[in-house]
Amino acid sequence: MKTYQDALQLAVNRFEGGAAPKSDVAQAQTQLQTTMVQDTDIAVQRAQFEHAIAILIGKPPAAFSLPAAPLNVAPLDISAGLPSQLLERRPDVAAAERRVAEANDQIGIARAAYYPTVILSASAGFEGDSVTNWFTCRADSGPSGRPWRKLSLMVADAVRLQPPPARANYDATVAGYRENTLTAFQQVEDNLAALRILSQEAQQQKEATASAQESLQIVADRYIGGADPYLQVLTAQTIALQNERNDVDILRRRMDASVLLIKALGGGWTVSELPKTAELR
Repeated sequence: MKTYQDALQLAVNRFEGGAAPKSDVAQAQTQLQTTMVQDTDIAVQRAQFEHAIAILIGKPPAAFSLPAAPLNVAPLDISAGLPSQLLERRPDVAAAERRVAEANDQIGIARAAYYPTVILSASAGFEGDSVTNWFTCRADSGPSGRPWRKLSLMVADAVRLQPPPARANYDATVAGYRENTLTAFQQVEDNLAALRILSQEAQQQKEATASAQESLQIVADRYIGGADPYLQVLTAQTIALQNERNDVDILRRRMDASVLLIKALGGGWTVSELPKTAELR
């Protein structure tokens, strides 16, 4: 906006001096007002982000304000060679690992339930209390061999509790754990790649912005000297503004990737903050 205000003042001065037509002033005013609309729209977005920050820190939006400041931040420096153990801090990975351990325990429980330990009860009419006596239970014990039929029902109930369903559940939880872990690695790799590529893109965009600014300065000087129409200035200004906004957008994407990488790693990449294995369990 400051640049376009200066350009408008230049067009007005040249018009008043008889060196430029009225159309130059109208074009300069149009460009300035269009940019003011963009600035207002950004102010709306900024207010919404400010309110979101207030909620995150537990304050009502009306009680929180963040003064405007120059955009002079830079993405964090990511150290190379991140240990995969960092991902164990992620709640989804830790929860999936615990589900696998639980499913593994259930296999032992189901295997124990497969053996009809309840037959040790004397109510079945056994001759003794040894497990081997289960196989020697007389078919004629009791009226019409009813204890034997009762025992058969017990065995049928026990068979329904045998390990295969527990094994299937275990395999499913292992597959889920594997999927969660692979997704975590994908998210880390995605954001590491984004930071690496965007760093190169930022340098390229910086050079493009410098070239656009130089081109604008040349065109503005030629306009002041009467060698170029104001339309050339408008074009150069638009290109320069777009490149500056690209600069800011790339920086925003780099900051987003930094935050997403911290999230993907479960809280950062500082190895000294890595919890002990016992704490993870």
